[in-house]
Amino acid sequence: MPSASEPTAAARTAPQGQARPGKDPLSRVPPPVLLGTGILSVQVGAGLAARMFGTVSAAGLTGLRLWTATLLLVCFGARPTIRAVRSVVADRAWRDAAVVVAFGVTLGIMNFSIYQAFARIPLGIAVTIEFLGPLAVAVASSRRLIDVAWVVLAATGVTLLGTAGVSVARQGGVSGTSGASDARTVLYGVLFALTAAAAWACYILLSAATGRRFSGSSGLVLAMAIASVVIAPVAVISAGRALLKPVVVGAGLAIGLLSSVIPYRFELETLRRVPPRVFGIWMSLEPAVAALVGVLMLSQALSVQQWLAIGCVIVASAGAALGASRSATAPQA
Repeated sequence: MPSASEPTAAARTAPQGQARPGKDPLSRVPPPVLLGTGILSVQVGAGLAARMFGTVSAAGLTGLRLWTATLLLVCFGARPTIRAVRSVVADRAWRDAAVVVAFGVTLGIMNFSIYQAFARIPLGIAVTIEFLGPLAVAVASSRRLIDVAWVVLAATGVTLLGTAGVSVARQGGVSGTSGASDARTVLYGVLFALTAAAAWACYILLSAATGRRFSGSSGLVLAMAIASVVIAPVAVISAGRALLKPVVVGAGLAIGLLSSVIPYRFELETLRRVPPRVFGIWMSLEPAVAALVGVLMLSQALSVQQWLAIGCVIVASAGAALGASRSATAPQA
């Protein structure tokens, strides 16, 4: 969740952390390996979640992911988080509190929406549509005419996705329906993915604001905790006793680790060692990785037209990230 000026990179690592010298073993790992592992980890976690949809609801898995990630993050950053809360209360910094609460609520909405999309449309398509959020922030923060071309290219990709239809051989072990019912399922999936995209755009801005107000990882931990509380009612009502099944609890732990903790940590370390411009371009490959995970883990078949659409959004996201970075660094050159 990097700064708002680097939106393509901002998905999961933005507000937290300044580079600090130390003996972190990750500092010896090449940045491309770190980021590639983080991207793959996120999408494998998403694929694992999709495979569980026949056992527990998407909302229930969203709750498990957030609860697990919060628990693990608290284990590593409890003391700084407690100090941050005490400082907010002591200083009556209610604006800071409002920012982190909004950050947490947005995080909850983003996770809930994308999991609802995963339950209805292929992984690669959902992640591709979600990438419109960072792309919108990148273009909005730029004054370059070329960014209009990136918007047109991304719109072309999304149009191709919408007209190509969705072919799913098997998703989460449950065969899809057909006809009008299937069309509604796809429509709802796309709408949820668009909601996740809008939440991601808000998340980029709020993560940067949180990073300016809270040091270290305390802002992220607080936001995670708030998101966990926000999603709890719908998760419990939707999944009920299924949340207590050992296989579901185990899957939730794995999803939280794969989809949140590992990528947060790896992407943060990557950002300490590569320019945000490079990071943003690398991150733009995530829709393609998601599509490949969908094919390999979920037997989700995409047409040539859909792969072309994903490629359009990847190129647009990479171009927007490159342009935003150059625009941001130009005054300092």
